[in-house]
Amino acid sequence: MVTTLEDTKRTAIAQKLADMKAFQNLIISMDQKLIQACPDSDIRHRLQEMLDDDQKNMGVLDTVIVQYGVKAEPHQATEKIIEQAQQMMDDPEFSLFKKAAQFELLKHAQVMSGLLVHKCGQVVGADIEAAIAPLNTVNFENRAHQEQLKGILEILGTRELTGQEPDQGLWGRVQDAIAALSGVVGSAVTQSSGMSDMTIGQILRMDHSKAKTLFTEIENSSDPQKIQEYFGQLYKDLLAHAKAEEQVLYPAVRSYYEDTQDLYNEQAEQARMLEEIKSLSPSSSEFKTKVQQLKDATNHHIKQEENEMLPRIDANFSSEQQQELATQFKSAKSKLQDEMAASMK
Repeated sequence: MVTTLEDTKRTAIAQKLADMKAFQNLIISMDQKLIQACPDSDIRHRLQEMLDDDQKNMGVLDTVIVQYGVKAEPHQATEKIIEQAQQMMDDPEFSLFKKAAQFELLKHAQVMSGLLVHKCGQVVGADIEAAIAPLNTVNFENRAHQEQLKGILEILGTRELTGQEPDQGLWGRVQDAIAALSGVVGSAVTQSSGMSDMTIGQILRMDHSKAKTLFTEIENSSDPQKIQEYFGQLYKDLLAHAKAEEQVLYPAVRSYYEDTQDLYNEQAEQARMLEEIKSLSPSSSEFKTKVQQLKDATNHHIKQEENEMLPRIDANFSSEQQQELATQFKSAKSKLQDEMAASMK
């Protein structure tokens, strides 16, 4: 039988994502405090634009964490760092320059955390790379913010040390640096933008794509430990996805799609198959045979949703309603993931 549905590598990545979310809350708080403290209208405007990006990116991080499918709490050290940073921002003995300098360092740390998660995903599994793809947007915008903050620090530092104005040509250098960054990763950012206001169709297709990737990983592996890891993630993803659909989506679409009951029935059968596979040893030949049967059933279910149900949603729900369904679906799925994680402890 599958001895555990948890994997230490995936849990470690989950904790790093939880750290990023905790730091993102700190970043938003620091944005707001710097805006309040800064007398320069040009710098305030740039900080306000950063705040708008950072608030949007909190939504992106929430999407990534739900798509990733493993929950964790921030590290204790992260909580200490956040507490110290908050105390510094509230301490009048620290100048605006010193506070902005700490903010730039925090942006750098957030970039490195995002890049690290991507590198770890490449090592652990293709399904992780698919789930965390929206981090491209967060990583790029934080790097762009770093370049702007360098310009802000030049201005604030020169004023603090000399009482004079610096060379105003620095903003041109800042924009050139941002443009260079955009040329390197712009396509990835464009593909991942808008993750904080996705429609229900986009969210479901991301879930479906990740499930297909996990099936492929199981098929291509001959290592029982890796097969167990992949199935553990598939088990949790499919159950949370199905229950969230049954709580949020199917009741909303039932009056527009006459075959909704078929979707309920198919997911009940999927749940039965998941429990049956869970009772088998990943090294047995029967295990992969049963996984193939589950894959066939899941692919049929996916085709019905994408080819029949989602067009009905497009025809009967506005873009705003579809975004609201996505928000409700993600919230329900996140709560279900928390409940599943608690039950496995």
